[in-house]
Amino acid sequence: MRLHEYQAKGLFADAGIPTPDSRLATSVDEVVDAGRDMGYPVAVKAQVHVGGRGKAGGIEIATDEDELREAAESIIGMDLKGYHVDRVLVESAVDFTNELYLGVTLDRGEGEPVVMVSSEGGVDIEEVAAETPEAIAREGVDPAYGLHPFQARKAVYEAGVPGDVARAVSSVLETLYDLWENNDASEAEINPLMVTSEGDVVAADAVMNVDDDALFRHPDLAEMEEESYTDDLERKAGEYGFDYVRLSGNVGIIGNGAGLVMTTLDLVDYYGGEPANFLDIGGGAKAERVANALDMVFSDPNVDSVVFNIFGGITRGDEVARGINDALAQFDEIPKPVVVRLAGTNAEEGMEILNTELVQVERTLEEAVQRAVANAEEGNL
Repeated sequence: MRLHEYQAKGLFADAGIPTPDSRLATSVDEVVDAGRDMGYPVAVKAQVHVGGRGKAGGIEIATDEDELREAAESIIGMDLKGYHVDRVLVESAVDFTNELYLGVTLDRGEGEPVVMVSSEGGVDIEEVAAETPEAIAREGVDPAYGLHPFQARKAVYEAGVPGDVARAVSSVLETLYDLWENNDASEAEINPLMVTSEGDVVAADAVMNVDDDALFRHPDLAEMEEESYTDDLERKAGEYGFDYVRLSGNVGIIGNGAGLVMTTLDLVDYYGGEPANFLDIGGGAKAERVANALDMVFSDPNVDSVVFNIFGGITRGDEVARGINDALAQFDEIPKPVVVRLAGTNAEEGMEILNTELVQVERTLEEAVQRAVANAEEGNL
């Protein structure tokens, strides 16, 4: 479960991490009222699960009421990388002199948690990792003992954080790790952690993703789950029990396994297309489950074509094919072209069973993806 910024900041503030004064708003009038109460300048920040909100127009700074109203009218209701903005965070602007990055995640290669610190905050950490990896200090953590204070100080020192704020930054890093561990999070980030001219540090952004399978241990977080959905598609995915991430492209992707879906995403990109989603329907591909997946993908107005990448393991290919046929037969009209690739147990039998009046069938994944990309290009003409 991915928390919104305002939800994560609430957790951070309760744990003692400094955050700006802020208020959630769902209307222009609420935004203006918040600005009057907090004073100017303030930031208006779209609450959607996408990166690069500022570059996409989802974050604006206002220095007076006229600018604030204009910013609110521009952001509330906008489409931001495929997400409808229905709420914003109004936040006191921070007068800063430096921006840092702090993060905690799981290093799957090493099989342990890792904390990260960079003096190049305020930009996508992926860009920093690709262009200047030496700017990110990393420190592995033994989960049996947690993050020791000396490890936090070491990471902060190696990142080149100025000495006058190093102690405060180390303290925030320790608290961030505790939040990550205690809430069964997969990621926790602050980008940027702003340093003010007075030498204070303030978390100007907050990210926390929580393991869905651990929510039963965190009823307080489970209550946030419904609010964490950004749109109806994510809400549907939660109801159907799918692993789903909405993206900004127009090629809908459905697979039965995270690895298969990720491979398909990569190939869509490789062949010049843009993925519209990550959708893993999990084990089994019975008619109802396939129909639910198609309902989700067809409901996305950005989707111009769909590709199924299905591997028959325990579930046989012929069963999968019947499920796809039955699911598509439930639609009066197939709204988008659907390409299917089957592999694995009884794949040949499944390919023969598939109704080619309803789907386009390809024998290799590469051919299926190329055809889906071509279908999407035709849909855009």
